[in-house]
Amino acid sequence: MPEFKIVISDPQAKADSPIVKVKVKGDGNIECGEEEKSQRKLPTCKANPKLLEKLGAVHRVITIRIRKEEKKIKHTCKAVADAEVPEDEVRVSLEWLGDAVGAEEAEGEAFRAKAWQVAIGSPQADQLIGLKIGDTFDGSIVGLRGYQLRIRGGSDNSGFPMIPSIPGPVKKRVLLSGPPGFHPREKGERRRKTVRGNTISHDIVQINTVIVYSEERR
Repeated sequence: MPEFKIVISDPQAKADSPIVKVKVKGDGNIECGEEEKSQRKLPTCKANPKLLEKLGAVHRVITIRIRKEEKKIKHTCKAVADAEVPEDEVRVSLEWLGDAVGAEEAEGEAFRAKAWQVAIGSPQADQLIGLKIGDTFDGSIVGLRGYQLRIRGGSDNSGFPMIPSIPGPVKKRVLLSGPPGFHPREKGERRRKTVRGNTISHDIVQINTVIVYSEERR
């Protein structure tokens, strides 16, 4: 049975999107199980509806950034709208926060997530077999009901990337002069690399996608 990691990019979450300072508090009622820790499922957080509106988080997926010493700790989560949570506060798993910063609360920033990852298996994953780079599929299979996702690429279990110019679910060595698959260090450099074709098969483990916004939603 196929299982895919779906990387979702949100083109409307731009560099100039609002960033709001928040207090990040641990909540013992928010679970952080094995699926969340292994990135098979987005962790849950709680936020005030007004904060989500301010962030423009139409999919309710937000990223929380906490600075600890010289490190930046990021936590992307699916927000549950809760009017009882103060507008300047986000509540996350107490277990996660304790492991990440060693405290029950911290100062941080919240913004609309630019990208996130979920994992799907059968029967949802079966719907993607045979699709090609450039094709779209129903976002409801990854929790984005009402939206389409466009396939931009992917990779197999050995890390070999999918190439749009190679038809079929094949693996072959080809001469490349640029990405995907090869990043030249010198002008005009070419290398022979192993790559995958443009079609999703059971050998693919990661699929890169972007949310498609219709003109009415822009």
